[in-house]
Amino acid sequence: MTGSSDHDSASALDWSRLMAAAQDGDRVAYDRLLRQVLPFIRAIAARQHRSPDRIEDVVQDVLLTIHRVRHTYDPSRPFEAWLAAIARRRSIDLLRRHGRIGAAETWEAGAYETFADPRANKEKEGRDATSTLGRALRGLPPGQREALELVKLRELSLAEASRQSGKSVGALKVNVHRALKALRTRLKGETS
Repeated sequence: MTGSSDHDSASALDWSRLMAAAQDGDRVAYDRLLRQVLPFIRAIAARQHRSPDRIEDVVQDVLLTIHRVRHTYDPSRPFEAWLAAIARRRSIDLLRRHGRIGAAETWEAGAYETFADPRANKEKEGRDATSTLGRALRGLPPGQREALELVKLRELSLAEASRQSGKSVGALKVNVHRALKALRTRLKGETS
């Protein structure tokens, strides 16, 4: 097993079953799976990141990646290994992104301070905005979040998004419109 010592093979088998059910369209199984894997993902991220914010950034990135590539999971293979590989890659990606600005930051016991480098401050503002956006996206109803991801984030046409989601083009348009309106409202409230 690639996971932590408190993660047993019965749970791993359950995760594989839940993912297979999720691939077949079982939203309850998918939601249950995502909730169950959170501690496992956090443990992997914590191996390379000390800051709780960075760990949560990795967790959110992993959850988005799972959602984007869930169709690639082969139910005959161990889910835990598939998930661990994604989590390690996303964690390394975050290290690389932050390594580029490392010269302008100092990390001490989880807190940081930027020096008088405007680029470092821009990077911090970008991370803050990303964190705020992530919270706002997580607060959307599942249908709106899915429509927004398919049409705006993955840039699928409405017809492609309709085929992939099983929802009508009209329903997708409405959900994207409502999601954008809700995000504007939430983000306005966060910055006020």
